[in-house]
Amino acid sequence: MSAEVNYDSLIPNNVDLASDVKLRRAMEQWYPKYLDWWKQMGPDGFQDCDVYLRTAVSVDREGWAQFGFVKMPDYRWGILLAPREENRTIGFGRHMGQPVWQEVPGEYRAMLRRLMVVQGDTEPASVEQQRFLGKTAPSLYDMRNLFQVNVEEGRHLWAMVYLLQKYFGRDGREEAEALLQRRSGDEDRPRILGAFNEETPDWLSFFMFTTFTDRDGKMQLESLAQSGFDPLARTCRFMLTEEGHHMFVGRTGVERVIQRTCEVMNKNGITDPDDIQAIRRFGVVDLPTIQKKINFHTAVTLDLFGSEISTNAANSFNAGLKGRFREHQIKDDHKLENDTYPVAQVVDGEVKVLEVSALSAINARLSDDYIADCENVMKRWNRVIDEHQIRYHLHLPHRAFHRKVGEFSEVRVTPQGLLISDREWSKKYHDWLPSESDLEYILSLMEPSLLPGEFSNWIAPPKAGINGQPGEYEYVRLVA
Repeated sequence: MSAEVNYDSLIPNNVDLASDVKLRRAMEQWYPKYLDWWKQMGPDGFQDCDVYLRTAVSVDREGWAQFGFVKMPDYRWGILLAPREENRTIGFGRHMGQPVWQEVPGEYRAMLRRLMVVQGDTEPASVEQQRFLGKTAPSLYDMRNLFQVNVEEGRHLWAMVYLLQKYFGRDGREEAEALLQRRSGDEDRPRILGAFNEETPDWLSFFMFTTFTDRDGKMQLESLAQSGFDPLARTCRFMLTEEGHHMFVGRTGVERVIQRTCEVMNKNGITDPDDIQAIRRFGVVDLPTIQKKINFHTAVTLDLFGSEISTNAANSFNAGLKGRFREHQIKDDHKLENDTYPVAQVVDGEVKVLEVSALSAINARLSDDYIADCENVMKRWNRVIDEHQIRYHLHLPHRAFHRKVGEFSEVRVTPQGLLISDREWSKKYHDWLPSESDLEYILSLMEPSLLPGEFSNWIAPPKAGINGQPGEYEYVRLVA
C-alpha cells in the first residue's frame, strides 16, 4: 500500500483498488447512490458553489492535504488507510501478542461488523443534522469550515463502507446500502445513536456538537485504532488526522462566541454576567445560556458511550477488536482479568464510586478519558472570560446529569451531582438546560453574514485564516 493517493481512478484510494475487480465494481455501483444521498441530504442550497476545501493527497503525517476550490459534489472522496506497521501484534485482550488480523476472524464477524456499522452510521448522520446551517452562516470563514467538516464526514462514511464491502460480502453490501437509507431524526428510519437524531438548528449548536460530540468520535476512533483487525485500525488512524480539524472548529467557535460576549459586556459596562436581558439587548449570547448548552451537549454525548458497565464492551476488548483510549500508553497487563476500576453508581439514593471489574468498566473508563479531555477545553474557554476580567466560570455538569443511557438513566441529578425528585427536577431543569425562549433567542441571532471578511455581531473573528489566507478571503464563492 502506498502513502500516496491514486487520483487517476474514479475512486481515489491508496489500497490498490484497481487490482480487486469485484470490490472496485461494488464501490463504483455504490458511488452514484452516495452522490444521490449527498445531493439530497448534504448542504442545502450550496452544491454549485466553489468552496476552498482541503483534500487528502497522502497519508503521510506531513503534507498530507492540499487546498483548492471545488464544488462539493465533485470533491474527491476516497479510501485512505494509514501505512501498515510491519510485525504489528494485537495489544490487548485474550489474543494479546499474536499477529494482527488482515482478514476478519470468523468467530468475531458479527461483533466486528456491528462496530463498523455503528461508527459508519454517525458520519452521514451529522451531515444530515447540519444540512441547513449554510443559510445562516456568520461568515464565509465559518461556512467553509462547516462544509469542510461535512465533506470529511462523508469521506469517513466511505472508509467504513470500504471495509464492509471488502470484508463482509453480501452482508457488507446490504449494510452499505442501509447507511444511505437511514435519516437523522426520521421516525421510521432513524440513525442508530440518539445524539445523531437531535436537531442542529443553529451555529452555537454546531460549535457545541463539533466540540463535544466529535470529541466522542475522537475517543471511539482512538479505541478502534488499537484494533487487532488491522484494516480497521489503519482506517481509523487516518480518520483521526481529519477529525482534529472538526474539534478545532467547535472549540474555537465557542471560544469566539464567548470572546464576543465578553467584549460587548466590557464595552457597555455590564458587570453582572447573570443580567441576561441587559446582555441580550446587544445581540450576543449570554454566558449562562452558553453554560446551559454545555450541560445539554455533554449529557447527550456521554450517552453515546453506552452503559458504564457493559458486557458488550468487555467482549470487544477481550476479543482484541476495540481497545481503550490510547491503549498502548496504559501501564497494565492489557488483559484486565483480575483488575478493578472505579465506577460511579447510584447506591441507596446517593451517587457513590465503587470498584468493579475493569473488563466490565471499559465504557466507564473511556467516558472518564473523554471528560478529562473536555475539562481541558473548559480551561481554554474560561481563560477568555478571565482575560476580560468577568467573574464567571463555565464547567462541565456531573456525569450523572440528564442521562438517558447507563447507570443514571432512571434518576434525576443536578449538574452538581445531587439526586433530586421528579418534582424538584420539573421546577428547576430550565435553570440547567436551554428553555424554548433561550433557543428562540439563539435562533433570532442567526442572520447570515456573507461578504468576505464580514462576521455576524454575536461572534468574534478568528485569530488566523485558513491555510495562511487573510481574514477577508472569499472562502466560498456564492452563486448569485
